[in-house]
Amino acid sequence: MNAVKIIEKSNMDLINQQQANRVAQKTQANREELTERIAQAIRQDGKIEPLKGLHFNRISLPAEPCHSVSIPAFCVIAQGSKEVLLGSDRYQYDPMHYLLATVELPIVSQILEASKEQPYLSLRLDLDPTLVSSVMVEAGYPSSRNRADVKAIDVSPLNANLLDAVVRLVRLLDSPAEAHVLAPLIKREIIYRLLMGEQGNRLRHIAVLGGYTYHIARAVERLRKDFKEPIKIESIARELSMSVSGFHHHFKSVTAMSPLQFQKQLRLQEARRLMLGENLDATSAAYRVGYDDASHFNREYKRLFGAPPMRDVERLREAARETASSI
Repeated sequence: MNAVKIIEKSNMDLINQQQANRVAQKTQANREELTERIAQAIRQDGKIEPLKGLHFNRISLPAEPCHSVSIPAFCVIAQGSKEVLLGSDRYQYDPMHYLLATVELPIVSQILEASKEQPYLSLRLDLDPTLVSSVMVEAGYPSSRNRADVKAIDVSPLNANLLDAVVRLVRLLDSPAEAHVLAPLIKREIIYRLLMGEQGNRLRHIAVLGGYTYHIARAVERLRKDFKEPIKIESIARELSMSVSGFHHHFKSVTAMSPLQFQKQLRLQEARRLMLGENLDATSAAYRVGYDDASHFNREYKRLFGAPPMRDVERLREAARETASSI
């Protein structure tokens, strides 16, 4: 390599390094702005929906694991960190990563880092499969023809372009008139960047009528609707034109649990809600969600939540009272 080429390469390396530094500085500025704007929008612990489909969450103390049902959504943490359990799979993310969920599934989530000085701050953008399909068509991306299974939840690095779009969406809170016009456009940009990123296949499989993931999504919807009824694997598999063994395999590949485990978690979560929200006793809640044997219900409840039904509910109420008194 002659002297001229050496100098040219050195100059190019310097230019690339300067560009990388500028991107890093802008990314850090965006992270700080996102944290500040969410903190300003929600000044006390809780959840709000400042724009349709956009949710903010603030928590000042690490909490007990929370059992809930995921929804199709794009999730970003501005401050703190969180862990999500789907079956036996664990997903941990923080301001450097995002979580994408594409099917309604029973999950367990826990805030790992939060304090009054630096509360956990996050946002969730709900994903409409119809909108995802529309962006796919507009971008000229054909539907996936392979029949591979795609896990319904995963975590990936949050790159600079995706973070920038998120910050621009949050800025619209200061301009309601602009938000009416620009928010739908930025949401489309976010979906486009997700489609182009590591988790593009996850969105594509959910958005189009192809692949086993779509069939499993239909099965999940059926099980969620009829969770109180005895599970009929043969009937569901037949409706999806799948063998029983094939249905079991693909269901677990997508949801990280068997159909029976899935139904059990739905039943127990609903029973917990009934006892906590409607003051039902354990036996009544058990029968309401489809259990015929109260003792069997008590054993499975304790196995999932770590305490017998009424003791667990009282623990939740006490935690809620302590949180309310600290605000």
